[in-house]
Amino acid sequence: MRTDAARAGLGEDAVSVDLTVVVPAYNEERRLRPTLDAICAHLRADPDRWGDWELIVVDDGSSDGTAGIAAAAAADEPRIHVVTSKGNRGKGHALRQGVLASYGRRVLVTDADLATPIDELDRLDKQLTADGGGAAIGSRAHPDARIEVRQLALREWLGRLGNRLIQLVAVHGISDTQCGFKLFDGEQARAAFADSRLDGWGIDVEILRFFRRSGWPVTEVPVRWSHQPGSKVRPLDYGKVLLELVRLRARRTRGTLGAQRAQRLHRGRRTDLAVAGLFLLASFFLYKGLWADLDHTYLADAGSDQNQWEWFFRVTADNVVHLRNPLFTTLQNFPDGVNLMANTVMLGLSVPLTPVTLAFGPTVTWALVLTLGLTATAVAWYWLFARRLVRNRWAAALGAALAAFAPPMMSHANAHPNFLVLFMIPVIIDRALRLCESAAAVVVADEGTDKSADQGRRVARDGVLLGLFATYQIFLGEEPLLLAAMGMLLFALAYAVVRRDVARAALGPLLRGLGFAVQVCLPLLAFPLYWQFFGPQSYHSVLHGDNAGNSPLAFLEFSGRALLGDETTADALAMNRTEQNAFYGWPLIALAFGIVVWLWRLAVVRALAFTAVAAALLSLGPKVRIPFTDVVLPGPWRALAHQPLFESVIESRVAMICAPALGALVALAVDRLGDRLGDVSRRTHRIVGLAAVAAALLPILPTPLPVRDRVDVPPFIAEGMYRSYVSEGETLVPVPLPDPGGAEALHWQSATGLGFSVPGGYFNGPWGEDRRGIYGAPARYTSNLLRDVRYSGQVPTLGDDWKAQASYDLAFWKAGVVVLAPQANDAALYETLEKLLGRPGKRIGGVWIWDLPPAAGGSG
Repeated sequence: MRTDAARAGLGEDAVSVDLTVVVPAYNEERRLRPTLDAICAHLRADPDRWGDWELIVVDDGSSDGTAGIAAAAAADEPRIHVVTSKGNRGKGHALRQGVLASYGRRVLVTDADLATPIDELDRLDKQLTADGGGAAIGSRAHPDARIEVRQLALREWLGRLGNRLIQLVAVHGISDTQCGFKLFDGEQARAAFADSRLDGWGIDVEILRFFRRSGWPVTEVPVRWSHQPGSKVRPLDYGKVLLELVRLRARRTRGTLGAQRAQRLHRGRRTDLAVAGLFLLASFFLYKGLWADLDHTYLADAGSDQNQWEWFFRVTADNVVHLRNPLFTTLQNFPDGVNLMANTVMLGLSVPLTPVTLAFGPTVTWALVLTLGLTATAVAWYWLFARRLVRNRWAAALGAALAAFAPPMMSHANAHPNFLVLFMIPVIIDRALRLCESAAAVVVADEGTDKSADQGRRVARDGVLLGLFATYQIFLGEEPLLLAAMGMLLFALAYAVVRRDVARAALGPLLRGLGFAVQVCLPLLAFPLYWQFFGPQSYHSVLHGDNAGNSPLAFLEFSGRALLGDETTADALAMNRTEQNAFYGWPLIALAFGIVVWLWRLAVVRALAFTAVAAALLSLGPKVRIPFTDVVLPGPWRALAHQPLFESVIESRVAMICAPALGALVALAVDRLGDRLGDVSRRTHRIVGLAAVAAALLPILPTPLPVRDRVDVPPFIAEGMYRSYVSEGETLVPVPLPDPGGAEALHWQSATGLGFSVPGGYFNGPWGEDRRGIYGAPARYTSNLLRDVRYSGQVPTLGDDWKAQASYDLAFWKAGVVVLAPQANDAALYETLEKLLGRPGKRIGGVWIWDLPPAAGGSG
């Protein structure tokens, strides 16, 4: 059973049901069960339309067997819930109880006699959808309404008179306020009923009046209606409605306050839209160089990653449209192929964006994923902070901006969308918090009511959703999910130490919910993860070298692309420009320290501080060099460095956990500073505090990501000339072979429809007998030789052994043609190829080619 308090326990945002039907009942033992059966049958008949639904019966203190009939129906159908009133308080009180106990995005209220048949819900639902919210109310007075069984003439006349008086007093223009069949936007209905005070028949008018004052649409919809014997509405009840409305008018002041609350809700929504718009503008601003000319611009700091990601998007689209296995391809690294599940192809976006990739090209998909993904991530953090952390929406927006646009995120914004597009992480955090709240959220309606079933349903629902969200995040990025789990665990441990009472209450529901989540994840992920870890071209870890941790100085400096950053300083403290995983700057670190000292009394602040400090320490790596000394100390990452999963993590990335933690601290501080700006005695202190926040954030403001001109695809490739030289089963061999240092050949493929395979490539794959993960294909003698010539410009002495090795490697690659495009040191490369292949190349389509006979290549 539920009460009004159930909604208060979960918060206004707990809506997760598509439709709630509320049926008030008083002494309806003869009519109630057929009504409930008819409603359930109608909703079950079209599950795709009505989705998840619930039916709430409000027993308004009945003196007959109504309560027992409702309980029996609930036993037969778990989606039926019963709310019981201790006494007969009236229709208004019953409806208020039912609506406030609802969770639906839409709420239908209908009388227990079903004078308006339940199938009329279809009309109301279409109207509500067209209006985009508000209320669609059944009307017997509409010209198109059908009155199948009429009331007595006196009752009809009194009803029309009463409605006219009601229009004059309260809701002008609504012809039939009292028809007991109304469909509302769920959130708006709960706001209106929470503000209502009338317990009798006047509740309909009070609610419609609230909707009118709030600016929400109210539309009358013609319905079929039949008078039912035994109606509880008596002719004199219209007089009672008018008396109630007089009382309502006497409470004009309180009504004004309700309107003010509705206005605040509207202002909040406008703020939400404004914040989302600002985040979108900021994202486009950062990528304005890329969007300026998608066909010819390339992110300057992306290395080979933009080519790689565009190839990932294009090959996924190709696999989807041809119904091929999306987890494997031989278009790169021919003939061994690439395990796509073991690479960051982001199937969660690359698959649904297949139509965009096919229609507009992978570069458009790349730009959209970066721009809209960054926006969505910022909005998701804003939603979480506004809902869970602070009341001031602009404080939440500032914290979310820091979480999403922090220097580490902007570093990855050059090349790693899997670390930029993190909109599911706040959603996962929120669902985990819901599990922790489950024990406290259940409210018992009456003595003797068992709350365990309700709690169990909520834990199961939230656990299942958590499992689905985590599964989807797996297909967006596994390493970000691992880092998020680390951050959540650090926070939970710290919070449990500070608030043991909360931890004890939350532990049971949380563990049960995680159990449900695992049960959901395992069947969905069993095959993809098996393929990733045991399928073709799988590997067990990735080598990153000994210099993958952050320097302590990196936290105090500014990133190369920050407003006050210096490229030379940042480059010296990071692996590369896409791995500047700290660089929060000393002003922000100092500000965070001050916030923690100021708000230390708050348990959440202590937990956030521990999370940020622990993540920063872990990111230093297994060995920590003390700056300006030769002292090297063991780091805490040492305990995790060789553990499964963690052995593939670049440990400096753990510092990314600090971004949302710092964002949350800033949001909390600004929220409290903003609350007290009106206090004249302390206004100066607040202004100084906000100025300190601005001074800390200004130096790390991100600047637009630089771009460079992209090398055009040679006509030999772009115009399809290569098709005459590459037979089925053969490859096109670019010189030098594509690798992590230069993967322009991947752009040739993705920009021209993947018409040929290439050996080598840029991906993660196995190397050696122990299948250690490396970037790119295992080196062969010929690929190493060509790469050395490309970067040195020196042609080595090439004897018969080198020629034999080249012939062997080309046969392994099933080469149909060797292609040398214009590039640095291409003269040395040409001379090398001429000696290896024993003949000059042929100039065609802007490149040099060597057409290989079957014995040397494809058929060798």
